[in-house]
Amino acid sequence: MSNFNQNNPGFSPSVSREQLDQGLRSYMLKVYNYMGLGLAFTALIVFYLSKNPDLMIAIAGGPMRWVLFAGVLGLGWFSPKLIFSGNPVLAHGAYWLYAALWGAMISPMVASFLYSDRSELIFQALTYTVVVFAGMSLLGYTTKKNLSAFGTFFTMAFIGVIAVSFLNIFVFQSGLFSAIISFGVILLISGITAYETQQIKNMYYQGGPITEKAIFGAFMLYGSFITLFIHILSLLGFMSRD
Repeated sequence: MSNFNQNNPGFSPSVSREQLDQGLRSYMLKVYNYMGLGLAFTALIVFYLSKNPDLMIAIAGGPMRWVLFAGVLGLGWFSPKLIFSGNPVLAHGAYWLYAALWGAMISPMVASFLYSDRSELIFQALTYTVVVFAGMSLLGYTTKKNLSAFGTFFTMAFIGVIAVSFLNIFVFQSGLFSAIISFGVILLISGITAYETQQIKNMYYQGGPITEKAIFGAFMLYGSFITLFIHILSLLGFMSRD
């Protein structure tokens, strides 16, 4: 086996290309495993709260939903510091708390579909989400094009989408405008998923603690998957209206 250390400063020169590739596959599998477990945990919370509507309303209804929203944004913002703090317990805690907050926040929306004559839309939305996410993540993993230049654009566009969403909630309150926003978010998050996957892959080549990087990668992709699911479900709900 030939040695391979070009453009991989985080690895010893004695590491071969075969070992590097095997390590990358193991690392990415760990990322997706963490993400899948986080999604399963979120689903359990959604199911539990949907079975206890009074608790769901107390946690995710009224002003409390904004507390959950602020918690999700705050954890998203501080996640690099928390996960790479060198404390494994803190890293895991940040990730599982993030998944729990998302579960509580989306439970009323999911329950509104689950206990109606449009419950099949949840399965449809999940199927579409898996297809879109898998396709864009595969693109980000395999493409030779450097997507890092899109980072600033994606950040600014996402901030713009949040601002427009708040404008629609408090000013326009338009179902059609909400559907247009959801369509735009789906396109945007699809691109972000490819970008994030490439960044997660590149983090591996930098060397360092794999577990923390895998948790952080799962954190990033989890947020994209959940956001895709929410807006695909919202768009399907709008299109199913009589």
